[in-house]
Amino acid sequence: MKKKWPSWLKLFLKISITLLCLWYISTKIDWQKSLAIIRSATWIWLFGAALFFIFSKIVSAFRLNIYFRNMDVFISGISNIKLYWLGMFYNLFLPGGIGGDAYKIILLKKKYPASTRLLSAAVLLDRLSGIAGLGMLAAVYFCITRQFDASGIIAVAGIIPAIFFYFFIVKKIFPTFLPGFWPTLWLGLVVQALQVICLYFILQALNIHTSSSIFIFIFLLSSVVAIFPFTIGGLGAREMVFLWGSNTLLHTQNSPLPVSISLCFYLITVIVSLAGISWEYKDPLK
Repeated sequence: MKKKWPSWLKLFLKISITLLCLWYISTKIDWQKSLAIIRSATWIWLFGAALFFIFSKIVSAFRLNIYFRNMDVFISGISNIKLYWLGMFYNLFLPGGIGGDAYKIILLKKKYPASTRLLSAAVLLDRLSGIAGLGMLAAVYFCITRQFDASGIIAVAGIIPAIFFYFFIVKKIFPTFLPGFWPTLWLGLVVQALQVICLYFILQALNIHTSSSIFIFIFLLSSVVAIFPFTIGGLGAREMVFLWGSNTLLHTQNSPLPVSISLCFYLITVIVSLAGISWEYKDPLK
């Protein structure tokens, strides 16, 4: 019981923070209106959004496999995708137990003579490359939303020194993975670009044809927040960012529309991640 308590505590805190965020949002918007907006969505556009989200996850799995190969852990592309999808399922549907990243490390440790430290570093760097891609796109869209003013140009110009600082960190702390630095960095950018297209399709599904750049910038900010495991699958936290961002940048006065956009993305994440249950009782590396 002592060993299980931290997991239950983690689950309790996640549920509490998620409910707190959703409660706060409920004081600002009408959930019925938000759900009505989702029900009126054009489903063919949502289907296209789901496809691009799936593409982004396939590229993410390929990116992670580059890190594994840097440490001489050779997994077939199909097996790695299965393992990645099972990790997505664990992260979203079993938030209080073992996380998807931890499960991947444990399973790979059993199958391959690799150190836990290097496996953990590979998973960490995979997350960091995703954050790097988010940062680059966020800087570009910030510049667009600022109509290319001085602050926006400074943000874009800061991309280059940030990349070389990241390169320096990897070289000093994780030299094993240095050969994969540039391909994983660009793949991280591709992953986020595919998710931006996913969001664009969601906007079309909800008949939103204006302020697309601002909504995409808010989405990128919400994706950074959702990376931190404070809530269940980012639920609540992402919606908070959408509500705050739209109020600040679009002056929408607590409109339910931005929350509907975020919920559509969350529902797509849930449906796609649910496919990972296929390998819950099968060995994805077999």
